[in-house]
Amino acid sequence: MQTKNLFAAVDLGSNSFRLEIGRLENGHLRRVQYLKETVRQGNGLDADRNLTDEAMQRGWACLARFGERIAGFRPAHVRAVATQTLREARNRDAFLAQASKILGFPIEVIAGREEARLIYLGVSHLLPDSQERRLVVDIGGRSTEIILGQAHLPQTLESYRVGSVAWSMKYFPNGQWTTESFKTAEIAAKAILDEALSHYPRSRWDQAYGSSGTIGAVADALQANGWPTGAIMPEALDWLKEKLIKAQRPENLRLEGIKDDRRPVLGGGLAVLRAVFDLLQIEEMRPAQGALRHGALFDLIDRENPTTDVRTRMIEWLARHFGADTAQAERVARTAMQLCEQAMTGPGTEQDKQRSLRKLQWAAQVHEIGMQISHSDYHKHGAYILENTDLLGFTVDELHRLGLLVLGHRGKLRKLEDPIDDPVFVLQLLALRLAVILCHARREPDLQGIQLQRDLPSTTYRLILPMGWENRYPQSMHLLREECIAWQKSPWRLNLRLA
Repeated sequence: MQTKNLFAAVDLGSNSFRLEIGRLENGHLRRVQYLKETVRQGNGLDADRNLTDEAMQRGWACLARFGERIAGFRPAHVRAVATQTLREARNRDAFLAQASKILGFPIEVIAGREEARLIYLGVSHLLPDSQERRLVVDIGGRSTEIILGQAHLPQTLESYRVGSVAWSMKYFPNGQWTTESFKTAEIAAKAILDEALSHYPRSRWDQAYGSSGTIGAVADALQANGWPTGAIMPEALDWLKEKLIKAQRPENLRLEGIKDDRRPVLGGGLAVLRAVFDLLQIEEMRPAQGALRHGALFDLIDRENPTTDVRTRMIEWLARHFGADTAQAERVARTAMQLCEQAMTGPGTEQDKQRSLRKLQWAAQVHEIGMQISHSDYHKHGAYILENTDLLGFTVDELHRLGLLVLGHRGKLRKLEDPIDDPVFVLQLLALRLAVILCHARREPDLQGIQLQRDLPSTTYRLILPMGWENRYPQSMHLLREECIAWQKSPWRLNLRLA
């Protein structure tokens, strides 16, 4: 099967895992296939917040089926994201290590605000073009995302630890739906969501939309029972709550439009939705077609172009925020990318190489952001900032990798440990360290005749310098010799050669 124009998004939610496959045709994304399985990882967390063996097995089994479907896809065309349950799970690394192997692609645990961004991206792309101010709400299994935005641009994003699975387990024990349990669940949800009042006042949005999960299930049930199509209103939620209380338990509920896999978590989701309606003064909410998985697909397409990649904009913002020397950052970035590109060898597509260069450029742009804190240890502070900043578009692993490049761009190499075994990371790091040396005078370096090469298949790099360069730049030559010594204490080597 031709997969060149196919993109896939895998959403590892707390209640369900979903796979969405789309084909890019003339700039538009057309659905090819959608798969959903109820995995219920959200109620597979034990008292110590570890995923049980049963919950992990359910997840692995589902991902094996998804993996078979997307085998052969280009790695850059697949994005698998995990949300609140795996953000919470203490043993998530054990689950993810096996899960990534089974799926055949890396799985990213995304932060709550990144989840909110992707939800808004998915919702907005499947709505008609409009300048209306949108409020988007997504009630998942263990978290609720609330976003304000206009067109395709999210403006305010937050994620709250309240969801249908968590609330059903906590406030409707043994599946009992009662008036008192609904009252308690709604009060508890409002206690967590109360801070949303200041971020999402009624004056800041024109229309409310509900995405996926709970809201989709509620909309389906209301429509099947005669309520207006395409709208959820407070009185309809009151009616649905009374139906649940009358049924008392999920297995007793006889209501058209509610799927069997949604019944056990419907009470918790409805309680959270009623709390959202009340707090944000929502009189009508429209169910939206877009969801997290669609946002992940559109984000994959945006990443193909550096000018539309949100990560590029976030790196520029971070550099400005911490007052980095823009001119020096650009000099270092240009120099590092030139050296890195010279030494790129071995397998890998042109797109793979461009992605590697782009990440090196990001590291160069923010390599001095720690200087506002300390001049002597600025590389350590810069790495800390990257490790602990929630940058939209980035995964935890991507920020960790950038942090290691910033941490390692000066000083001893032994502090990096494991990444020094990765040839791609080593080349990025070497190019960045050499660029910082060559630009140490904070002016444009003389790169004429300078060439970085790798002696394959060895782990040795050679920096070729033109004759006479040593006499013209004695300080730079001294620093380069010190750099060679630094690499001798690692599995890699750097040699200088005058030619």
